[in-house]
Amino acid sequence: MSSTTPSGGGLNRRNFLTATASGAALPFASKAMAQMPDANQADADPRDLVDVNLRINGRDHALKLDARTTLLDTLREHIGLTGSKKGCDQGQCGACTVMVDGTRVLSCFTLAIAAQGTEITTIEGLAGEGGDLHPMQQAFVDHDAFQCGYCTPGQIMSAVACVNEGHASSDDEIREYMSGNLCRCAAYPNIVAAINQAKDVMGKA
Repeated sequence: MSSTTPSGGGLNRRNFLTATASGAALPFASKAMAQMPDANQADADPRDLVDVNLRINGRDHALKLDARTTLLDTLREHIGLTGSKKGCDQGQCGACTVMVDGTRVLSCFTLAIAAQGTEITTIEGLAGEGGDLHPMQQAFVDHDAFQCGYCTPGQIMSAVACVNEGHASSDDEIREYMSGNLCRCAAYPNIVAAINQAKDVMGKA
């Protein structure tokens, strides 16, 4: 979903996404700072492991982590949920997108400790209990909305949120609100088609 906004000055896709991601991360950053070990204590060490309790896809996980561990690394390396991908690790590609309390966030920009007390949903949590695909997952299959597949989990998570947020009323709006998820295989037309199919099934047309 490329932008036609000139890159010289003003608002462009990258500036918009960076500002949006930074703004969305502020509440989590403040919460994380409040939960980190007291730096004023003589024996405090930022590498000390802290207790982190996360609720992911309806299951509770009690972990001991370095307070600086991102949500993405926690999902992939400590819980074994590898669907969320590490693409750029700089908040620019969207491959790591998950939902926190229904809001899409870049998990590479979010500290795990800041996500305590929330409901985290990853791509592994979208399918039904019987294994039935979420309407958005099925639509991506139906429209071949992926090629290499690396960005697909983040694309699907962002697409679900895009529809739930009410930002899928037109192709142009879908492109705008999906612009934070990059597809290097350029499957963008198929992604838009998939979202248009899924939004009707989801009842959010």
